[in-house]
Amino acid sequence: MSANPNPASRPWFYLSYVVLILCVWSYFVLDKDVWALFFRQWQVMTTMVFGAFIAGSSPEGSASIAYPVFTLLLKISPDDARNFAFAIQSIGMTAASIYILNKKMKLEWHYIQYVTLFGLPGLLVGTWFLLPYIVPATAKLIFVSLWFGFGLVLWWQNRNKEAARLDSLPVLKTKDKMLLSTFGFMGGLISSLFGTGINILSYCFIVSYYRISEKIATPSSVLIMTVETLFGFYLHAIVLNDFSARSFDMWLACIPLVIFFAPLGSYVIQFLPRRRVAQFLSIVLMIQYIGAMLVLRPPMLMTAFSLALITASVISFMWLSRQRNKA
Repeated sequence: MSANPNPASRPWFYLSYVVLILCVWSYFVLDKDVWALFFRQWQVMTTMVFGAFIAGSSPEGSASIAYPVFTLLLKISPDDARNFAFAIQSIGMTAASIYILNKKMKLEWHYIQYVTLFGLPGLLVGTWFLLPYIVPATAKLIFVSLWFGFGLVLWWQNRNKEAARLDSLPVLKTKDKMLLSTFGFMGGLISSLFGTGINILSYCFIVSYYRISEKIATPSSVLIMTVETLFGFYLHAIVLNDFSARSFDMWLACIPLVIFFAPLGSYVIQFLPRRRVAQFLSIVLMIQYIGAMLVLRPPMLMTAFSLALITASVISFMWLSRQRNKA
């Protein structure tokens, strides 16, 4: 695939997808006469404008924005927030993925292959054996603390304009395949809790350890999360049948937004220098952490725990980076 997509080329497959989704959505809305739900869901829709853009322009899924806002500010249950995340990302991130493929952006297919393949069983294991025992607020604090630490490392690594990055993974040895598979499985476990996670975890790994360019790792992570979220949506809507009416209403209201704003994020990132992409992600991760701390207002002990996690995260990702440099 070309590393320099032609911005002037028409993304016909993406446009066809948009027309199809809007036709089906319009038919349902008109047939059921549910226009009033847009007035009831304005807060959710506003959140998803930003969430969808972040999902298309970074390795963070829209759930990274929506989950804390929904559960902590709008008092939506964690189950509804997670299921909505899978549902809405199945539309928005699919749109972004089709746009990415249509524009022939440079991707790292070995990364996509191994992480996606092992992320799916991780999602299954997490759904049945991890999700019932996790306290959502504590899990979210752990989530944002770990990624904040990575954001600090990423900012530090990109302070130098000449920081070297690679366009693809090296020839994969058995160790490399095992590492990618392990991070894929762990990412699936995290995604089972929040509706996102495999994308940012695996992204952190390949950027730190393999020094893959952020401009290649980002769209690749979008494709990974797209497969994971389609599977998660099917799992909860069809297999477990725990997709509530509230989640459905939120999903219906946001569909016409995310099919445009997620690809818009992917479009914008084409024109940003690699270093700016890294800095953008660092800022997103920092804002996410600060926002979570302001909303959660954890007690002193949990705050200390969060700071310890950030320290451990910084040390871990710095160590990963240096380990690869020694290889």
